Amino acid sequence: MFEKVKRFAKKIATSKKAQMTCLMMVCGVTAMMAQTTAGDYSAGTAALTQVSEEIAKYVPIVVKLCYAIAGVVAVVGAISVYIAMNNEEQDVKKKIMMVVGACIFLIAAAQALPLFFGLS
Repeated sequence: MFEKVKRFAKKIATSKKAQMTCLMMVCGVTAMMAQTTAGDYSAGTAALTQVSEEIAKYVPIVVKLCYAIAGVVAVVGAISVYIAMNNEEQDVKKKIMMVVGACIFLIAAAQALPLFFGLS
């Protein structure tokens, strides 16, 4: 009987699924104990509020950066398309669509960024 239990325990100990299950149980219990012993959340709430205010200060700068990158992409893309047209390459339409798509994406990201952070 003892030999059967020993083989069963060895089989479980070498199983990857059993090892991962044990690890997840230990991590889950540790996380639950950490959350229940935290108690007062005011320090964390104040820190998150301060961080969100600091990030909101950088939104106009990032918007202008997105517009600048879109401008550079448009100019470089226009030059690339011009060279491709002069060399009579086959995929000029694809290049045009890639440049237009990249510019539209950057401009849309610049427009959505203030909305994402709750700025008007």
